[in-house]
Amino acid sequence: MTLLIIVIVLALLFDYINGFHDAANSIATIVSTKVLTPFHAVLWAAFFNFVAFFIAKFIIGEFGIANTVAKTVLPQFITLPVIFSGLIAAIAWNLLTWWLGIPSSSSHTLIGGFAGAAIASAGFSSIQGLVILKIAAFIFLAPLIGMFIAVILTYVTLYFWRNANPHKAETWFKHLQLVSSALFSVGHGLNDSQKVMGIIAAALFAVGEITDIGDIPVWVPLACFSMIALGTMSGGWRIVKTVGTRITKVTALEGVVAETSGAITLFITEILKIPVSTTHTITGAIIGVGAVKRLSAVRWGVTKDLLIAWTLTIPISAVMAMLIYFLFSLLNPNLVQNPGW
Repeated sequence: MTLLIIVIVLALLFDYINGFHDAANSIATIVSTKVLTPFHAVLWAAFFNFVAFFIAKFIIGEFGIANTVAKTVLPQFITLPVIFSGLIAAIAWNLLTWWLGIPSSSSHTLIGGFAGAAIASAGFSSIQGLVILKIAAFIFLAPLIGMFIAVILTYVTLYFWRNANPHKAETWFKHLQLVSSALFSVGHGLNDSQKVMGIIAAALFAVGEITDIGDIPVWVPLACFSMIALGTMSGGWRIVKTVGTRITKVTALEGVVAETSGAITLFITEILKIPVSTTHTITGAIIGVGAVKRLSAVRWGVTKDLLIAWTLTIPISAVMAMLIYFLFSLLNPNLVQNPGW
């Protein structure tokens, strides 16, 4: 069971890295508009990351996204070496993109790594092609949905506040950013914590501890939601700069609209049980509010670089996981032959 423990520790480590990698998504606009200091912003976001556990457990009543992630690979091909290789690849790519300040998708990194390792183990027949295609489609759909909602909300908000005193309106929207940031942090916790839950569930399934996602012990979601909150508290300041200032200059009003639009997108995908990127949703929403002012307000060169990074995330993670699996097989042939060890 040593490898199982290692896999669980790696999964929780990935969850922690996911938190500080994606902290920018929840706090970038609230920091850039100076509503909260960076320290208070990460505490605020982390608290609502953890609140998401109670919403999933007691209000929604299920962890549907975790179930989708766990079923990325066909059950008969889920082994601990496959999960181990996928996690190592996902952690490596997440750390690299964090270092470079690229707001890539932790979700798609994890999916790509898990699928790539399975392909290295048993070929393309080992993965759920339709599930992966659906997840991959939301690389483009999630930011588009966030952008569309942001454009609509921006026009509606500007209409209702058209006669307001500018100073008074600015004060109101700074207060409202606390609410919108909290909503987005809940969506972040709901979506991203469940991805790691799905990986741990797959590991427990591989060794026969559980037979279905519904059997997952309560310590798993508690640990996953706690780790992502701790990661968020650590903050990912390199990515805060990219999301908060480099895409477009964001006012308090635009921050409220962007975070609310991103949160709505995440809640929709929660209902659909589709793991999406919180990075993609908030970036699309920020582009939407920037484009309403004028198209030139959006730095399209930065946006193009982000789209390239997003598109490459799954294939690069998959290839990395394949290489790691092959190396693992060479160094530990007995573990590959007895994957439940």
